[in-house]
Amino acid sequence: MSVGDTHDGYPPFQLDSSRFNQVIGMLLPNPTIGKTILWQWMNQSHNACVNYANRNATKPTPMKRFIVGYVGAVSTAVSIAVGISVLIEKAERFSPATKIFIKRFVPFPAVATASTCNVVLMRNSEIPQGIEVFDSNNKPLGSSVVAAKVALFQTALTRMFLPAPILIIPPLIMSLLEKTKLLRTYPKLHLPFNATVCTLTFGCALPVAIALFPQTCKIRVEKMEAEIRGLTTEEYVYCNKGL
Repeated sequence: MSVGDTHDGYPPFQLDSSRFNQVIGMLLPNPTIGKTILWQWMNQSHNACVNYANRNATKPTPMKRFIVGYVGAVSTAVSIAVGISVLIEKAERFSPATKIFIKRFVPFPAVATASTCNVVLMRNSEIPQGIEVFDSNNKPLGSSVVAAKVALFQTALTRMFLPAPILIIPPLIMSLLEKTKLLRTYPKLHLPFNATVCTLTFGCALPVAIALFPQTCKIRVEKMEAEIRGLTTEEYVYCNKGL
């Protein structure tokens, strides 16, 4: 991941290979509790760094906020993933094969919940402080709490949607491929097949999730604070929501 400056203090988001490796790790079949904890910890550590790098850098963010977000996200992800896995193991109505199949989807609720928790904990200081808004000519109009709430809400929704196709589609595809004669005969091919499926899904799903909401939010002036409304005659103001 590389970080640089942008108009509103947000660095651009670039994907690196570590995220891809984490997805493959979380989707490996029949994981142990130890591996579940390891991959969830690695994924949320990566998320915490992404959230910190893509925060609203126009205002200072104390390191305490980063630590709280990191601990909260890791705790949430690990608790949900391990908790669901234990419940599945104790479910007597499920056959062993069914348990293995259901456990493939455990990473999604864990990652979706923890990622949302992560970004909210990391960036909720933006709400009392507000974030910078500007007009269509990029003229700064001041800080807005309304804009901060919109930006945080849209970012949280993006983080909930992002892992859905990545952590749901590959397990479905792999469950079908594992029934083929090729993978039954050559089980060592499971990992490269899994990696290929994850790569294709990742490449298609990530741009869609990032584009769910434009990085530059467009908000009607009538919804803004009185002091912001008095500074422009335009119909909309804009803010950079981050990623």
